[in-house]
Amino acid sequence: MLHYILEGLDAQSILLFLAVFLLIIDIVKNKNPKNFPPGPWGLPFVGNVFNIDTKHPHIYMGKLAENYGDVFSLRLGREKIVFVMGYQLVKDALVNQGDAFADRPCGPFADAVYGGLGLFLSNGYQWKKQRRFALSTLRDFGLGRKTLESVISDESRFLQEAIEEEQGKPFNPHLLLNCGISNIICSLVFGHRFHYSNNSFQRMLYMMSVIMHLEGSIWAQLYDAFPSIMKCLPGPHKQLFSYHREVKAFIREQIKKHKEDWDPSTPRDYIDSYLTQIENSAKDAAAGFHEENLVLCSLDLFIAGTETTTTSLLWALLYMIKYPDIQKKVQAEIDRVIGKERQPSMADRVYLPYTDAVIHETQRHGNTVPLNAPRMTNKDTTLGGHFLPKGTTIIANLTSVLFDKTEWQTPNTFNPGHFLDSEGKFVRREAFIPFSAGGRMCLGEQLARMELFLFFTFLLQKFTFTSTDGKQPSMEYKLGVVRNPLPFSICAVSR
Repeated sequence: MLHYILEGLDAQSILLFLAVFLLIIDIVKNKNPKNFPPGPWGLPFVGNVFNIDTKHPHIYMGKLAENYGDVFSLRLGREKIVFVMGYQLVKDALVNQGDAFADRPCGPFADAVYGGLGLFLSNGYQWKKQRRFALSTLRDFGLGRKTLESVISDESRFLQEAIEEEQGKPFNPHLLLNCGISNIICSLVFGHRFHYSNNSFQRMLYMMSVIMHLEGSIWAQLYDAFPSIMKCLPGPHKQLFSYHREVKAFIREQIKKHKEDWDPSTPRDYIDSYLTQIENSAKDAAAGFHEENLVLCSLDLFIAGTETTTTSLLWALLYMIKYPDIQKKVQAEIDRVIGKERQPSMADRVYLPYTDAVIHETQRHGNTVPLNAPRMTNKDTTLGGHFLPKGTTIIANLTSVLFDKTEWQTPNTFNPGHFLDSEGKFVRREAFIPFSAGGRMCLGEQLARMELFLFFTFLLQKFTFTSTDGKQPSMEYKLGVVRNPLPFSICAVSR
């Protein structure tokens, strides 16, 4: 019938008709179901892609919540995304209804890079098997035990030596911290550490930092919204794919070296254990144990075990420079409990409540992953009185939890007192969820907690950190998946 209608029209009329026809299809296709979360009106075909504040999206979402409530929606290209704000609703989604929100959405970008594999973006049976294997294997190699604590302590001394080589002069701490933190996950996955001057190691760390930035940028959003168009256009998204290929090639080379002298009876690390599991799971194809998945799972472990912890330590140093009285108080507690010679251990944490509170407040106020990773409903459900059909993507805004005015006394102030009682004892807070919550919470949480305590305490025991010019440090940042402070220089004076 459409053919007969177009037959009697001129070219201009045909174009106008097609435009109206496509517009009607777009409106009908994207009509919200009854009681779907409200949101701002978007443009046809593109939705709200160009309305978002790309530099401060977590703050922009807070402003939208003031108008549309704590459960609202945005349309980004072809997809509608529901944003969840505030501790109570985030807890309801991720914990109380965790099973319904357990899946990850897989858009065009994620599909091109991961293809449904890995620890982060896989779903269902495969995800459960891969996550369970990763956790049990990492525990076998020391996660949460003294053996891994000694690895972190050894790496702390390498980091100390590298900082001392700066001789108190200004330097950018990012690379040194990144090397130190990454070497811990390298020990677990590859079975060895890298020297800080290793060019291949530095290259991999640089690429992962760029990947984490670009994956949370407008370029990844545009690719997901308009994949057919973006494939043909130049831009940073091309670099993103290129770096992913290069990092995966680095990991494949490590796997190749492992296979040369791999002994299934004496696994040395995660890669060895995974190679053995590939053989043991040959009859369970759905579990996804094969070499390509080993590459992607290793990549996910590096991302989980490097970028967020490095960023948290960078924020910690900035806060210590910005608040020198807090730095002195931390050092006084360390000196009193541990002294200046013995290295800190995890057993010391219970006796260092103020230091522990400062680390937790750094994670809260530093807000390393402000928007959290997206989830997807695997069945029809409701949240905050709104209907969410199966397949709805949701983002639990962690900023709205870590700065929730109903949960924190002074949410916008850096205040270690948030984690201390009236007697100065450390207090755990339910709304402290920088690693997310529920079954999909960060796989590397336990490792990150250990690293943050041991590295931070050791650094403050050995050095006093100051700004390079005596001025207040900039607290500005750039936002990708992770909220990174802008590059800065510091001075580290040996105590």
